[in-house]
Amino acid sequence: MKFYSPLKNTICGVLTAGLLAVPLSFSAVPSPAAEADASSLIGAAIGGIAAHAQLNAVLRKYNDTDEGRQEYFQEMKKQLGVNEDYALNHQLDRIMTNLTAGIGAVDPSIYKKPYHYFINNDKSFNAFCTLGHNLSVNTGLYQTLTNEDEIAVVLAHELGHGQKDHPAKGARRSLNMQILGAATGTQAGAVMAAVINNRNITKPMEREADALAFDYITHTDYNPGATAAVWQRVLDLSKSQPSSFQQFLSDHPADSDRRDTYVRRLTQYSGGHVTNSDGIVKVNTKVFTTPAAVGGMSSKERSYFVMGNLAAAYHNGQNKQEVTVDGNTVRMGNQPIMTCVSGDEPADTLAQRLRQIK
Repeated sequence: MKFYSPLKNTICGVLTAGLLAVPLSFSAVPSPAAEADASSLIGAAIGGIAAHAQLNAVLRKYNDTDEGRQEYFQEMKKQLGVNEDYALNHQLDRIMTNLTAGIGAVDPSIYKKPYHYFINNDKSFNAFCTLGHNLSVNTGLYQTLTNEDEIAVVLAHELGHGQKDHPAKGARRSLNMQILGAATGTQAGAVMAAVINNRNITKPMEREADALAFDYITHTDYNPGATAAVWQRVLDLSKSQPSSFQQFLSDHPADSDRRDTYVRRLTQYSGGHVTNSDGIVKVNTKVFTTPAAVGGMSSKERSYFVMGNLAAAYHNGQNKQEVTVDGNTVRMGNQPIMTCVSGDEPADTLAQRLRQIK
C-alpha cells in the first residue's frame, strides 16, 4: 500500500510552502566532501528538525482533522476518478458496514474516526488505505474477485493498516531516513518522493494488517476461510496473468506465505480439529473431502471455504450438534459446511463421513 502519485502535486504544494522557508535544509547542495565540517552538520540537523516539524503539521492536518481528512478525500476522488456503478457501490457499503461492526468488536476506536471510501477507475488489482482513514478500491479488483467474502478480506487488510496508522508512520519513517542523510547531500526532491510515494509500508506492517484482517473477519458473518481462499485465487490467476499482479506483489509478502499463514490460523481457530493439506480438507486428521472446482473457483480455493465453515463450526461449538443434510448442503448444527455440486461426492456420503470423524 502506498500514497497514490496523483496526489503528489497537492501535498507537495502544501509541503513546499512550508519547507521553502527552511532554505538551509532544502537548497541544492554539492556532493559531500570526505569529511563534513561542523557547521554543515549543524545546519543539516537544524534543517532536519524544521522539516520534521513541518511534515508532522501536514500529517496532523490530513490524518487527524475532519477538515483535512475530507479535503484529502475529495482530492483523491478528483485525481483518481469515481466509479458510480450502483451494484458495486451498494456491495461496498454493505462490506464496510459489516467490517466496521467487526472491527468495533475488537477496536472501538474506529467509531471515533470513521472511514471515507469510494471505488476509483484504476483497472489494476488493488485497494489502498491512506492518510485520514481514506480508503479506495480499484475497479480492477472486481475483475479479479467476485466473491464478497474475499473482497471483504482485502478491505479488512486495508482497514488494518488504517487502524494501526501505518500510512502516517510510513511517511514519518521516510522523512526520518532522509533527515539522517541530510548531512551527506540529500535533496528536497528525494524527501518529497519518499514521503508522497510512501514506500515504507513495510512487510512487518503488511503482516500485521493480515493478522488484523483475520481478527476482523472472524467477528463478522463472512467465511473465515476466505482469508486463505483469496490468496489461493490470486496464486491461481497470477500464473496465467503475471503482469496484472506484478506491482501489487512487489511490496507484499508472498501470496503462498499469506495463504499458509491463514491456513494455520484457521486450524488454531478450530481448536486444532480442522486442517488443509494441499486442498484436502481433514477433520481430526481424517480426510473429509477434496472439493471439486466450480464456477471459476479452483478446487484448492474452494477447499479453504469448506475449511472455514468447519473451523467456524468447531469454534462456535456446533460440532456438538447433529450433522444433517439439507438438499445438497451438509450442515453441522446450524452451520452450513459444504454445498455439493457436480464433481463432489454426494451430500449424504459427506455427512455420514463427517459424523464418523467429527
